Amino acid sequence: MQATKRPTFNNFKKKVLQNEEVRKEYDLLKPLFEIKKELIAARLSKGLTQDEIAKKIGTSKSNISRLESLNNSYMPNLVTLIKYAQALEMKLDVGLKTI
Repeated sequence: MQATKRPTFNNFKKKVLQNEEVRKEYDLLKPLFEIKKELIAARLSKGLTQDEIAKKIGTSKSNISRLESLNNSYMPNLVTLIKYAQALEMKLDVGLKTI
């Protein structure tokens, strides 16, 4: 019996991003996903759980889960990001760059 070769995520991504509409939407959401990945990496580097950071900020674990989720396009507000950074004893750095 021959195994079915499944496409890898990277191959799938490459293929769907050839569609101009998909590419535009992807490009719009890319900064949001990058921020979420950075939040997760920073929290993990400090050895904190979602529950622990939620308590430091004064919110629920489910709110932190939604904030960090890469599976939705929830847009965090700036105050939330500042509180998150402060809970990690970090500073939020927001800036604009030429594209």
